[in-house]
Amino acid sequence: MNTSINWKSATGETVGHLARLIQAATVNPPGNELPAILAMKEILECEGFGPEDFKIVESAPNRVNLIARLRGDGSQRPLLLSGHVDVVPVEREHWTHDPFGGEVIDGEIWGRGALDMKGFLAMYLQIFLQARRQGLPLKRDLILAAIADEEDGFTHGSRFLVDQHRELIDSEYGITEGGAFTMYLGRTRAYMIQVAEKGVCWLRMTARGKPGHGSLPHDENAVFYLAQAIERIRRAGHLPVHITPTFKSMLGAASGQIHSPLGKLAGLLGNQAVVNLLLRATKGRNKSMLMALTTNTCSPTILQAGAKTNVIPSQAEVHLDCRKLPGQSLEDVMREILAITGDRVTLEPLHTSPGAEFSTETPFYRLLERETRKLDSEGLVIPLLMPGATDASEYQRAGIKMYGFTPGLLPPEFPVISLGHGHDERLPLSFIESGLPVLWNVVNEFCAG
Repeated sequence: MNTSINWKSATGETVGHLARLIQAATVNPPGNELPAILAMKEILECEGFGPEDFKIVESAPNRVNLIARLRGDGSQRPLLLSGHVDVVPVEREHWTHDPFGGEVIDGEIWGRGALDMKGFLAMYLQIFLQARRQGLPLKRDLILAAIADEEDGFTHGSRFLVDQHRELIDSEYGITEGGAFTMYLGRTRAYMIQVAEKGVCWLRMTARGKPGHGSLPHDENAVFYLAQAIERIRRAGHLPVHITPTFKSMLGAASGQIHSPLGKLAGLLGNQAVVNLLLRATKGRNKSMLMALTTNTCSPTILQAGAKTNVIPSQAEVHLDCRKLPGQSLEDVMREILAITGDRVTLEPLHTSPGAEFSTETPFYRLLERETRKLDSEGLVIPLLMPGATDASEYQRAGIKMYGFTPGLLPPEFPVISLGHGHDERLPLSFIESGLPVLWNVVNEFCAG
């Protein structure tokens, strides 16, 4: 049974599932993914899936993951569709509509998680259901994973699955959030497929000095030492430039598709000296993005010092949100920072993740690239090194090649970047309708072609 699909009807069904997921308030922390997982379970059961087709695994009370499987003939290794059901907190007073209402208003579905990433998970779910309905002759298993704890460290989600239930998600390739939706770069439309992400290095930088009474100032104040170190980081502008294989792939793809002087400029960015010149010459968002793509980054966030106004503290500290490029280590980042700050401060790791990088020279990536071009024949399709982090690094530990692929068309003025984790998060229904056929073509060709 392989009949044509009514994508308008499939879109309506996807929106209905998404509304249920949004209405399950799975804010993390504390997590409590259970209501969303139970909604997924009910949807699958209504479709005829039984206990042999999916499994729910719990890492802690109310911290649960669901893994469903459509079995193929086993001639090739599985494809994984992975999406998290936990969401970040909300400030209700800043929302125009109920952040957990799942309401459709003016052609958009509103709510926390609509973009990050319940909307994309609902699309994966729809494709999973369609594959069963169409009776695809699968040569590889198709696995759908609805997971916990992506927003707060992966402990109860992908890390738990990789460490304790690897057999449930073991795959050759996988897709998750992070790419192939419309980005507007001036008049150019770009579709960036995530192939790499930076690793997390959260550090505590501590300065120590001489304590004393606040009425008797002195120069050996730990707060002064810390302030000087932070100022040196600010004045330096950025850490040293490193050109990664993924950045070279980004430049190669851009220069090959832009038939103008800008295409030649993109090619020049592979030179370390040119990037250094541009970082000195540019400002604002353009500088921030170029810096994120070519350097380890360091952002001071939380300051802590002293316990009483009239006591000079013996130490002061700041938390640094550092992100390291693929190929760079925690020690590399710490060495680069201390080369700027000097030895008046010490660094201590608080939390790290390895980051991830996957090849653009795989059959699956080329398929993603090909299908994205069909979505918009005049758009640029470019591999992406994401400055932030997903749980792709956890799947990489299991040998799964993960790509950020959540395709769809977005209108020019839609503020996709600011809405993820922001107020008034929402997703156009037109995005879902344009993206579902692309996902279907990928799954159909890769798993049954």
